[in-house]
Amino acid sequence: MKILAISGSLRRQSYNTALLRAAQSLAEPDIALEIATLHGIPLYDGDLEQQDGLPQAVSELKARILDSDALLLATPEYNNGIPGVFKNAIDWLSRPSSDIALVFGSRPVAIVGASPGGFGTILAQNAWLPVIRTLGARHWSGGRLMVSRAHKVFDDSGEMIDEGARKQLSDFMRGFEQFVRANHIRLSEG
Repeated sequence: MKILAISGSLRRQSYNTALLRAAQSLAEPDIALEIATLHGIPLYDGDLEQQDGLPQAVSELKARILDSDALLLATPEYNNGIPGVFKNAIDWLSRPSSDIALVFGSRPVAIVGASPGGFGTILAQNAWLPVIRTLGARHWSGGRLMVSRAHKVFDDSGEMIDEGARKQLSDFMRGFEQFVRANHIRLSEG
């Protein structure tokens, strides 16, 4: 099975991308966890969409989602909410609106996040819930992972050095992988 993990940060040394690399290293052997970024996605513009269709970066990311069994979203938290660049990408991915069910409908989704702040990404993760619900995705609510004080969890090269955080991430991934498997079986039987 394949999980597409999307980092909501454009920063080269993003804690959220580092979190996804750590998740990739902890995935079960039968899970292919691929990481995607949002580089190259322009600001959403309905006129641009009408004139030129979907930008290439959006089409490529959409194809990767369609080729996956689940999504793992790693969200930063900016000003107590969802990062604009991440929400913008999801807005593009929901276009045309007739594709929403194909791209997101019943697709298992989990949300994680890392932040240098003391509260992790709790507000951003909560803010994603109505968006995920509106898109018709299946949010896994069996666990939460909000890495706070990320500068102490990752070293300068982006390696996760905190064993407690690694254990939490491993437990989170086991739970989400079980959820993906259960939904995969349910969808293939349905």
